[in-house]
Amino acid sequence: MFYKNARIYGTDFQFHTGAFEVTEDGRFGQVLPQDVPADAIDLEGATVIPGLIDVHIHGNSGVDFSDGDPKGPETMARYLAKNGITGFAPASMTLPYEVLEKAFGSARELADNRPADCARLLGIHMEGPYFSEAKKGAQNGLYLKNPDFEGFRKLFESCGGLVGIVDVAPELPGAEEFIQKAKNLCTVSVAHTDADYDHAKMGFAAGATHLTHLYNAMPGIHHRKPGVIPAAVEADHVRAELICDGQHIHPATVRLAFTMFGSERMILVSDALRCCGMPDGEYELGGQPVFLAGGVAKLADGTLAGSATNLFDCMCFAMSFGIPECDAIRAATYNPACSLGVQEKTGSIATGNYADFVICSADYKDRKAYVAGKAI
Repeated sequence: MFYKNARIYGTDFQFHTGAFEVTEDGRFGQVLPQDVPADAIDLEGATVIPGLIDVHIHGNSGVDFSDGDPKGPETMARYLAKNGITGFAPASMTLPYEVLEKAFGSARELADNRPADCARLLGIHMEGPYFSEAKKGAQNGLYLKNPDFEGFRKLFESCGGLVGIVDVAPELPGAEEFIQKAKNLCTVSVAHTDADYDHAKMGFAAGATHLTHLYNAMPGIHHRKPGVIPAAVEADHVRAELICDGQHIHPATVRLAFTMFGSERMILVSDALRCCGMPDGEYELGGQPVFLAGGVAKLADGTLAGSATNLFDCMCFAMSFGIPECDAIRAATYNPACSLGVQEKTGSIATGNYADFVICSADYKDRKAYVAGKAI
C-alpha cells in the first residue's frame, strides 16, 4: 500500500513532500519513491511522523507497571497507541526485587504477545533502587540500596534481557564497578543523584550514556559546584531525558536544555503515572499516595510525583515553548530509539523499519496512529 502527497519527516530529520509504502508484513517499503501507483492513498498534504517512543513512563489509565498486573502493560500500551506513542519502555519504581521481577515478567509477556491495537514494548526502564536518599524524590526510601550488579543481573535474566535502561546514582559505593559491568547489558543512566561534578564525570567515563529526567532529582547548576548537568553536557556520548509536561520544567529551561545538549542528544519523556488519562483524585505510586489536581500529580508533602501528560502532548508543549518542530520530533522518536538500541527497527520512516507512524494535522491537534501499518 502506498500513501502519497504527504509531508514526511525523513531520516535526515527534515520534512519532505512525497510518498511512502507500507508492505504486507507491516514495515516501511519505499520512501520518497520516484514512481507512485495510481491507486495510492492521497493524504492531501498531511504531516506524517514516526510513531513516538516513550522510554520513561510508569503508567496510565489507572494502572502502573510496578503493580505487576499481567494485563497492566497491555492497558498502558493500548492507551499509548491511541495517542500516537507506538513504542515504550515502562519504568519501574524503587521496590523489592521480588516485586520488580513480577512486573518485569508482565513486560515480557506483552513484548512477546502484542495485541494489534497496542504500542510495542521495546524494553524496560529500571528506575531504582540504586539511588541517593537525598535525591530520592517520589521514590520510596524504604527500598533504596547501593548498586548491586548480581541482583540486577538476575532481574535482567529473569525477563529475558528485556531491561533497556538501568538507573544509578554514581556517588554510591560500588557505582563505578556497577556501571562498568551493566553497560555491557543495557544503557546505564545517571539518576536520582546528589553527585558532585567529579563523581558524575566518573560515572560517564565508566560507561553511563543517559541522564534520567534532566534537572529533576539532581543538584542544580552552580558556578563553583557545577555538579551532574555540566558533566553530562561535556560527555558528548550522553543523552538527556526531559519531562516537558508544562509542570516539571519552565519553558526557558527547556530551551536551555536543547541549547546545551543539542537536538541530537535530547530525549523527551512523559514520566507519566497511573493518573495519566484519569480524573482528579487520589492514586498510588510505589506504595505512596499521589494526589492529582488540575493536571498536576504530587505526593502528600507537595513533591512533584511524575506527570499526568502523555508524550505526544509533551512533544507539542516543547514546540509551543520554542523548540523547532523537527528537533522536538527527533527528541520523541529517533533519539529514544537510540537509547534503547532499537534505531534499526523503529523511530524513523526508513525502508525496513516497522511501519509505526502518525498522520497529523498541521497543528498536531488531529492525529491518527498506525502500528505495523494498521490504523489504531
